[in-house]
Formats: sequence, structure tokens, C-alpha cells
Amino acid sequence: MSSSNVPAAELRARMGRFRATMDRLCPEWELCALVGDMNVFWLTGTICDGMLLIRRGADAALWVRRGYERAMLESEFDDVRRMNSFRDAAASIEHLPDTLYLDTRFATLEWHGYLSRYMQFERVLPADAVCLEARAAKSEYELARMREAGQTADRLLREAVPSLLREGVSEAEFGLELYALLVRNGHHGVSRFLMRNVDVILGHVGFGPSPLYPSVFDGASGLVGLCPAAPVLGSREITLKPGDLVYVDIVFGVDGYHTDKTQIYRFGGPPADDVLAIHRHLLELEREAAALLRPGARPCDVYAAILDRLDPKLRDCFMGPPGQTVPFLGHGVGLFVDEYPVLMPNAAQPLERGMTLAVEPKVGLPGLGMVGSENTYLVTDSGGESLTGDPRDIVVVAL
Repeated sequence: MSSSNVPAAELRARMGRFRATMDRLCPEWELCALVGDMNVFWLTGTICDGMLLIRRGADAALWVRRGYERAMLESEFDDVRRMNSFRDAAASIEHLPDTLYLDTRFATLEWHGYLSRYMQFERVLPADAVCLEARAAKSEYELARMREAGQTADRLLREAVPSLLREGVSEAEFGLELYALLVRNGHHGVSRFLMRNVDVILGHVGFGPSPLYPSVFDGASGLVGLCPAAPVLGSREITLKPGDLVYVDIVFGVDGYHTDKTQIYRFGGPPADDVLAIHRHLLELEREAAALLRPGARPCDVYAAILDRLDPKLRDCFMGPPGQTVPFLGHGVGLFVDEYPVLMPNAAQPLERGMTLAVEPKVGLPGLGMVGSENTYLVTDSGGESLTGDPRDIVVVAL
């Protein structure tokens, strides 16, 4: 067993949580098939071309079409089987139920067509909410990876990033150097998002007003990117100038588990007093939101409490530039950067001990850029425990 393999006891505990969540949310379930990479990884410890079949009252089996040898090296899961086609998996089930539960966010119609040749169901119902809810409260094993990720990201943003900022460097060059720095320090190299059609290499980095560029996904900031076909990493044309605000919103992951953190810098001298005052107001809002992250708190109430405390003059540019704001304050973090729960209106299901959320009060200042902060917090009985360090003032970087 490799040191990075998920232990068998951890996998069994996860399967127990998944089955208990299925029993609660889908009490009539008999059979569930999971095909999404991270859903399969969470329950088996490996990624493969295949399908995890979970039967109520019976053992689960991971059926692998491609990557069987790799799965046998990586996975401590109890039952890993080779298959040439869905016919092999279908033959293992004597009586098919009427309904199949499936992670429909990841199973394409093409995939379902292949399955239907050998397994025909009257109904297919989604199991996506079950997967998200079962994963939301992290185990100590998972938290150990997130703590390592968060501590490393915090250290690098404090100690190493300022040395990468120099006059004339492009966003793309800076992003590439920052990405290499993260990987050299243990980052697992990808930033996985649950949202469809989202490609993220690093996070968002931007100089001056660049982060106010319209976003391609549901977030507070945007970036120009390398080209319209690849809105990632940073622009080759936008270069750092004295007086620029520098926006660094990065994801750092260890063994599949992410943390999310944002730090603002100013290149060439301190920011204007009014800009610093807005930033510090947002830091205080983050601290207040973190204090509310206790078991039983409703995400919608946390969101409302912070909106009530927000300076009214900032409402039209809170969580994005004017006209592009998003209606949330934070989001769950784990195997995906954007998980359950979300601090937003109408999110009424109470928080649970062990959930992990990124809290990110930010403001888009027209003509200047983004200010604010983001850190990843663990829900505890005494409020949110930061896994990524403290919310900090704008860091001044000398010329």
C-alpha cells in the first residue's frame, strides 16, 4: 500500500456514510451506479474508466473497463472487478430493480445508452445530492489533507509570492511561475470544479482592473486568460505596473483535497486610504461570518447576517463588479472547489460539525480591481477554524 492510498477503514466508513445518506434521502433505493471520477474516488480510492455499483443490503463492486491494473495498485476497496463491457456488470445482478439511482451530473446520455443495452430500468433518478451531502462533513483523514494544503498555501502567499511580483511581468508569466511554485511545494496539480464546463489551472490571478473582466462561471472575479478558448492562467498582454492591485485567488490541493484562499497585494506602495478601509471592512465581515460557522447554523442566516453588516455603499459591487455580482458569500470545499453547502439565500439546511467552507467577502472596485479576502474554514462548536491562515491586510510589495 502506498502512503497516498486511502486506507481500507476510511473507505468502509465513507461507504457507511453514503449508504446512510441514501437511506435517508432515497428510502426506496435498491441500486445505485456512480461514474463520476470524484464520487468513485471518494468511495474506492482510485479513478478509472468504469462504474461503482452499490446494492442495498449487498456488497458494492467497482467494475473497471480500463485501468484495472492501476486500480489494483491504488485501491484498498474490498471488491474490484475487471469488465470488458456493461454485460459483465449486468450479469452480476440477478434481479434488476425498476429504478436506478445515478450521479446524473457525470453520466452522459451516450454512457446511459451503453448501459441500457444490458440494464434496462423504468426510471433513472439522480444520486448527486446524496454524494454531495455524504461528503460534506469531513473525516479526520480528509481534514489532515486539507490542513496540509491550507498551511502550505498560506505560507507561500506570505513568503514566496511577493518575490514573483516585478514590474513588467505578465499575468501569464506570473501565473505560470506561481503554479510551478505550488506544485513544487506539494500541490496535486489540478483544481477541480463541480460546475460544468469550467477549466481552472490555478485559480484567478489578475493585475489592476483585470479581475473585473466578465467571468465564465459563477464567481466573484473573472480573468481575461490566454485567449477566449482558454480563459485560464492570465493574459500575456496585461503586465504589472506600479500602483496596481494584485489579486491572487488560488486553489491548493493535497491527495485530491482542496483549500481556497485569496490574498490582495499592491505593487509599488501602499493603497489609498479609502481602498484600505474597504478591504479592512471586508476582513471584519469574514471574521464575523467565520464566527457563525457552528453546527446548527443555517447558511442563509449567515449570509443575511453579513449582508446586514455590509456598508450600504458597497452593495452594488459586493461579490463582483457592478452588474456582475453573485448572490453568495462562500461555498463548500473538498474534492471539488465548489461543493455543498453554499452560504446563500434559501440555503436552509443547517451546518454540521466537520463541514468545510470557503468564506470570501469581496468587492469589485471599478477601474481599480478586486479587494477582500477568502479563507477555508472548518465548522466547529466554537465557530469556524481557519485551515488557511488569517484574513490579512493588503500586502505592500516594493518596486
